[in-house]
Amino acid sequence: MPVWGDGEAYEPYIGRWSRRVADEFVRRLDVPDGAAWWDVGCGTGAVTRAVLEAADPGRVVGADPSESYLRYARRAIGDPRAGFVRADARRLPAPDGAAGAAVSGLVLNFVPEPARAAAEMVRVLRPGGLAAVYVWDYTQGGMGLLRHFWDAAAEVDADAARLDEGARFPLCAPEPLRRLLRGSGLADTTVGEIVVPTRFRDFADYWEPFRGGQGPAPAYLASLPEARRELLRERLRASLPAAADGSITLSARAWTALGRRPPR
Repeated sequence: MPVWGDGEAYEPYIGRWSRRVADEFVRRLDVPDGAAWWDVGCGTGAVTRAVLEAADPGRVVGADPSESYLRYARRAIGDPRAGFVRADARRLPAPDGAAGAAVSGLVLNFVPEPARAAAEMVRVLRPGGLAAVYVWDYTQGGMGLLRHFWDAAAEVDADAARLDEGARFPLCAPEPLRRLLRGSGLADTTVGEIVVPTRFRDFADYWEPFRGGQGPAPAYLASLPEARRELLRERLRASLPAAADGSITLSARAWTALGRRPPR
C-alpha cells in the first residue's frame, strides 16, 4: 500500500484534524468573490470544502496524484463549483495566470521538489493572486498525536528516530516556509500558525487510525513484528494524558505561509 492513497483510512487518522485547520486557514485569506481557486494536493478535499463553505469561489479545482483520494473527494463534495483532476503538484494542468488563488494543505513537505511545486502555484496565479499553504509543525510542541507516537517508538526501536517527521521535514517551520515562498517569486510573504484541539474518545480512538497504513507513522507501525507493535502500543497507552473518563486531549499546530504574485 502506498504511504498516502486511501481516503477511507486517511480521514480518521489525519483528515478529521486537517479539516479543522482548513476552515480557519481559508477564513484568513483575502481572495475576491468569484475567483478561480486551485487546491494543490487536495487529498480527500479538506481545503476544497473549506473554500466552498468559507469563501465565495467561482470555481475550485482540486489536484492530486492519488486517484483513490480524488474518488473520495468527488463522493464527499457534490458542489458543482468543484472539480478534481489527477495531477502532480509540480506539473499542474492549468494555463499561466488562470487562478486568483492557489492553496495547499499538508502537502509541500511530501513533494520531492517543493520549490517546483511552489513555482507552479505561482505560475497559475494571475498578477496579484494569492498563494497560501499550511503544514503540520512536527517539532516537540507541535503535532501532539504524532509526537507521542514517535517518542514512544524511539523507546522501543532505535531506528525509529530517522523516520520521525520532525527530523525528516525541516521545511515545516516558519522561516523555511517563508524562504520557499519568497524564492518562488511571491511578494508580501507572511507566516502564521493555527492551533486546533485533537480530542480522542479513548485510547482506541487514538490508536486504531495508526493501523490504517496512511502516512509515515502508520507505515512504520505496519513494518514492525507483532511483539514490538504490542510493546509500542502499551508504551503509548502509558504515556498519553488520559482523563478520568478515558478521553485524551492533545493539540495540533500548523504553520501557514502566504504571499502574492507581483503585478506585471
